[in-house]
Amino acid sequence: MNESIEIPLGKRTKKYRFFEILPGMMSYLMLFLLVFLSWWNPIIAGIYLLVIIFTIIVKAIRLGIYTVRGYRLLEKAQKIDWRSRLNDLSNPAMSLTKWQGNKSNVFHKKRHICALEDILKEPGEYPKPDDLYHIIIVAAYNESIDVIDPTIKSLLNTTTPNSHLIVVFAYEQRGGEEIARTAAILKDRYGDKFGRFYTVMHPKDMPDEVVGKGGNITYAGQYIAKVLKNEGKDFSNYIVTSLDCDNKPYPSYFDYVSYEYIIHKDRKQLAYQPISLFINNIWDVPAPMRVVATSNSFWNIISSAQPDKLRNFASHSQPLSALAEMDFWSKRSIVEDGHQFWRSYFFFKGNYGVVPVYVPIYQDAVLSETYKKTLYAQFKQLRRWGYGVSDIPYVASHIFVKNRQVPFLDSLVKFYELLDGHVTLASVAILVTFGGWVPLLVSPDSGRSFPAHQLPQTISILMMASLIGVLITIFFSLKMLPPRPSRYKKHRIIYMVVQWFLMPVTSILYSALSALNAQTHLLFGRYLDKFDVTEKAVIKDKNKKHKKIINK
Repeated sequence: MNESIEIPLGKRTKKYRFFEILPGMMSYLMLFLLVFLSWWNPIIAGIYLLVIIFTIIVKAIRLGIYTVRGYRLLEKAQKIDWRSRLNDLSNPAMSLTKWQGNKSNVFHKKRHICALEDILKEPGEYPKPDDLYHIIIVAAYNESIDVIDPTIKSLLNTTTPNSHLIVVFAYEQRGGEEIARTAAILKDRYGDKFGRFYTVMHPKDMPDEVVGKGGNITYAGQYIAKVLKNEGKDFSNYIVTSLDCDNKPYPSYFDYVSYEYIIHKDRKQLAYQPISLFINNIWDVPAPMRVVATSNSFWNIISSAQPDKLRNFASHSQPLSALAEMDFWSKRSIVEDGHQFWRSYFFFKGNYGVVPVYVPIYQDAVLSETYKKTLYAQFKQLRRWGYGVSDIPYVASHIFVKNRQVPFLDSLVKFYELLDGHVTLASVAILVTFGGWVPLLVSPDSGRSFPAHQLPQTISILMMASLIGVLITIFFSLKMLPPRPSRYKKHRIIYMVVQWFLMPVTSILYSALSALNAQTHLLFGRYLDKFDVTEKAVIKDKNKKHKKIINK
């Protein structure tokens, strides 16, 4: 194990603890500063709040632009025959003639022509499409086969030949006997349907591991790497994708990843990131969960339109050659997906990036047995995501040192964006929603202060400008909806619009408070070292009977 890129276990250094405390301290300071300024001088408090509001408006406009751009890229990429483009790379001379005579304006046409020209110049620098294989690690805890089977079945329906897919079903020993039986059923059902099919049980209570997904998929990755190494295989011909067991990749996903892998000469130092869309069961979940799931989906769309800011999230792909060298994923973090960006960034000494793959991997929104359980399960999921704040001290410990091995300016900008993102998530929604009333309630002179009385109305008018982003999201979310299940009547579509009135509530109760909760844990050294499994349920029939499952 390369300890230089691992999260420390046990007691932290004073410097590391300072940066663990920093994000929570800043988030609470932003909230308490408004209260203090309101008591001291309502006018200054108003200026402080208005600066924050204007910043949010500028960000909202920018995010609206990226939403449109990201959605258009998503639409265009789904229409492309990526298998055909891969075939072009196999015969670049003939394909180049064809494409140079093509007058249509199709997705990434110029980029494709440049790739063909580059391969012709240096054919030995680019892998052959037929030499590439995809290792798909499907992680499970104790989910039911009703959830897992559709995921495995979706892999059979991709445009990539099944013979080039190696499926590794990675399950937990702590999941119990039922998941072991499920693994045996899957092996029997699909063992001969792919190039290879393995079931790998991750033993419980492994040393130097937190209870989480990272240890499971790392154990599976180490297993398949050992198998291929013993066979003398070239790791550079294998691309690894991690999936949760409710994920369904878009049919052309693996061909698209192969294409991107081939045309980038620095392919080993790259990850390949699809767009996670939480819409598998969007018709079934309660309104607050629909707002949260749709907002998260669009955040992923927005991120894909900003490649320089793109990070590993949920399901993603990396070359086996890179993963084997860095010992796969972190076993010490409950947010191994986002942490993988920083782990890779420091392992490759700053020479690392994430390539957007503009097709989706469909995932479930949170849905548990009861409404109350669903609300709580959603909070736990977002708190786990919010615990990505634990990357702040990790990043700081690698850049604010004498023997820094990454470019200082680049890493400093990335650190600022990481810190700003977490502090903004935890504090701004609360400030915007309630901040206008604080001077009125706290200031000793509020009764005679005209600015204090006008502030709530001023903020309301200003925040109307940010609604443009919400309207864009509503429009595209309706276009993105999967087919309506027959158990629901047509008027349910009305709820899909009305639900957005809940956005201020979900922004505070879920996004802000879950992030603040995660930062508070880190602030006081009460580390979240156990992966909170998310209870989910599926609707099985027209009577809406729920069958309980557990999904990581």
